[in-house]
Amino acid sequence: MFGVGLAELAVLAFVAVLVVGPEKLPDLARQAGRMARQLRTLANNARDELREELGPEYADLELRDLDPRTIVRKHIMEAMEDDSRSGPPERTGQRPLTRGEVPPYDNEAT
Repeated sequence: MFGVGLAELAVLAFVAVLVVGPEKLPDLARQAGRMARQLRTLANNARDELREELGPEYADLELRDLDPRTIVRKHIMEAMEDDSRSGPPERTGQRPLTRGEVPPYDNEAT
């Protein structure tokens, strides 16, 4: 979930029992669950309000679609699919170099 494995979660639970105490821990867990529920409701309301403001053409909008990493990943995957569909590029007038042959060099290009 947040890069926390089972071992780390067990250590966190043990520290919570030591710091908070076993009698207050259930109440603290209830409050954390209530806060998570409120945050989820807030995010859903923000998404619905954004969809309403943008209009019907954005009815399927998801907030994770606005993440820059998701956008870049989507465009890279589309570009890779386009390249794989078009096949290898055509080589016109090119041949492989023979052993010991120096590749062409352009002084103006560097």
